Amino acid sequence: MQKLPSTYSSERNIPTDVFLYNDPSAKTLVVEEIASHIRGLFPGMKVEVRRDFVSHHYDGSIEELAEKIARTKVRNISDPFESFDPLLGEMKFEEGLIAEPEKGTSGILYDAVRLHLVLREMIPEEELSLRAVHAAFTSRLFGTFDDADRRYHARVILCGYPSIISTSGIVEAPAKPREYYLMRQKLRALGEDVPAEVLKEQIQGRFLDYDDPRMTEVMKGYSLQALFYAITHEPFCEDPECRLYNSHWQEEVLASQLGDKEFCDEHASMIRRISDQ
Repeated sequence: MQKLPSTYSSERNIPTDVFLYNDPSAKTLVVEEIASHIRGLFPGMKVEVRRDFVSHHYDGSIEELAEKIARTKVRNISDPFESFDPLLGEMKFEEGLIAEPEKGTSGILYDAVRLHLVLREMIPEEELSLRAVHAAFTSRLFGTFDDADRRYHARVILCGYPSIISTSGIVEAPAKPREYYLMRQKLRALGEDVPAEVLKEQIQGRFLDYDDPRMTEVMKGYSLQALFYAITHEPFCEDPECRLYNSHWQEEVLASQLGDKEFCDEHASMIRRISDQ
């Protein structure tokens, strides 16, 4: 596991307030349960559950915000992001999602950094503090461009102020078991177009799906990654049994978030030190 940054200070970097924002489209996500888990680990922190991020913070023109969000859409996953003028239909779609966030969306990819900047503008100055953690669950699927293979990759979390956590990303970003892709490749070679749902049946239980009953438990770990980003600016752990592990496969997600061991020794020790303050 990576060592804690030399800038870590048990007195200076500990947040006092944690704000968790609901995604009303995620039917099995119980944010209050996540809040209770954080309170149990860090009794000195005030943890507040709020409605979805936009509904809580934004009181301006829906049309203006819809255009800003539509401008963060990724048009081509194989090219770096370029500014564009969104179509009327794209803006109307975002207006509908802002007005009715319980509908949710999973078929559109947004540029994570640009979406984050739009949300950051909404946080009032009195809450934009290193002592305040904002973790916003969203149905929007976002990604970052990787120069190594010249394409966008979907992400589960982007840490910052606020941290955004995608309930679509936890399904789409980590890769499914290798058997899924081998079966799909084999069937395509035979000229058979088999629906993804049929392939999923062959690996049932080994990946997280939409409205999965395990969603809340898994998202506890991602909320803690947002919290540890605020504490150390290092949200991830290299131990695959720690909830802060940066998983790239669905089976890694389930192992790190649902396993018998919750934290590695170093992060468990840090949590104890913080909770004792």
